[in-house]
Amino acid sequence: MMWCMNRHLWLLALCQGLFLTNNVVFIAINGLVGLALAPAGWMATLPVTAYVVGSALATMPVAWMQAHWGRRRSFQAGLLVAMLACALGAVAVSTRNFWLLLLATVVAGFYAANAALYRFAGPELVAPAYKERAISFVLAGGIVGAFIGPNLASGSKDLLAAPFAGAYLVLIGVAALALVTVSLIEFPPHVKPAPGASSGRPLGELVRQPVFIVAVAAAALGYGVMNLLMAATPIAMQQCNHPFDSAALVLEWHVLGMFVPSFFTGRLIKRFGALPVMGVGVGLNVLCVMVALSGVDLMQFLIALFALGVGWNFLYTGGTTLFTQAYRPEEKNKAQGAMDFCVFSTMVLSSFASGALITTQGWTWLNLGSLVPLAAVAAALLWLGLRRRTVVPAA
Repeated sequence: MMWCMNRHLWLLALCQGLFLTNNVVFIAINGLVGLALAPAGWMATLPVTAYVVGSALATMPVAWMQAHWGRRRSFQAGLLVAMLACALGAVAVSTRNFWLLLLATVVAGFYAANAALYRFAGPELVAPAYKERAISFVLAGGIVGAFIGPNLASGSKDLLAAPFAGAYLVLIGVAALALVTVSLIEFPPHVKPAPGASSGRPLGELVRQPVFIVAVAAAALGYGVMNLLMAATPIAMQQCNHPFDSAALVLEWHVLGMFVPSFFTGRLIKRFGALPVMGVGVGLNVLCVMVALSGVDLMQFLIALFALGVGWNFLYTGGTTLFTQAYRPEEKNKAQGAMDFCVFSTMVLSSFASGALITTQGWTWLNLGSLVPLAAVAAALLWLGLRRRTVVPAA
């Protein structure tokens, strides 16, 4: 159990928690702010979409920075950009400038692309035998965001004259705390690639591996479905006449569902394997849809979003663990960058679809539509599982 006494792993988990605080506040307020400022209703979740567009665009530059600057300096740069983005967001809301709000959320995506790599940095701080638990433990830091994020959004929404402007200002302080925290972490010594040094197999060869395809598909589509439903929830609840405090409570339980299981997901993966755990994640996502379709009372929103969070945890942690089998150490930066590009690109589509569907088709069709990518993930897991059973190991 010495791995869990690693001070640097705890600090990295705290950074994850502060990152999720930022994310939860963004999810809680960006759709509602967008609804208030957007020229048309279907554009309400464009600020959420802009956030993941910025994340997708930043994945490859961040991969380059990680390779040439190292973990710490790249993470620090991401947090400085986060502070700038939040300041822009506060100005945008105060001046009721929808397009400046989009710019702020695009810029904030650079922070998200950096922080998404916290989960890959965790295994580098422990012995190889504990990589599953390290990934899970870092993701568990998101529990901090589950408690702080919704309450921060609710408590700061009327801090300034313009609704929610204060929330963006408070997030500057959250990013500053994360900047101090990440500066205290001693990552393994960074070795900058020598000119002309081999970076392993070409990316085209990496992405053709079955394990690469399935791990990325599960993480990307699982994240996409979660984002599709989560981004629409505050708007759906407002349409059903639930107060903002109720939406904040639902998001709190959703984020708890996302990260509390991380205390044992690593053990489950170690014991049963990544594919069975990911299969349970798909089942929990389907349960979320069934509960959401059963009604629009507060408890139905809460139970559905909690199940969605746990399902995401199993899919994302399992997919990340499975993905570590797809690359060699010298290939990690481009492989991890490629995975996160796929994840964020999928989130771009789901964020845009979320706003368009919830404002034109409604909560029911939004949930029914999410069953399509879930079926694709289930098919991918089944395909890899059958493939592994039929492949005879070399003697």
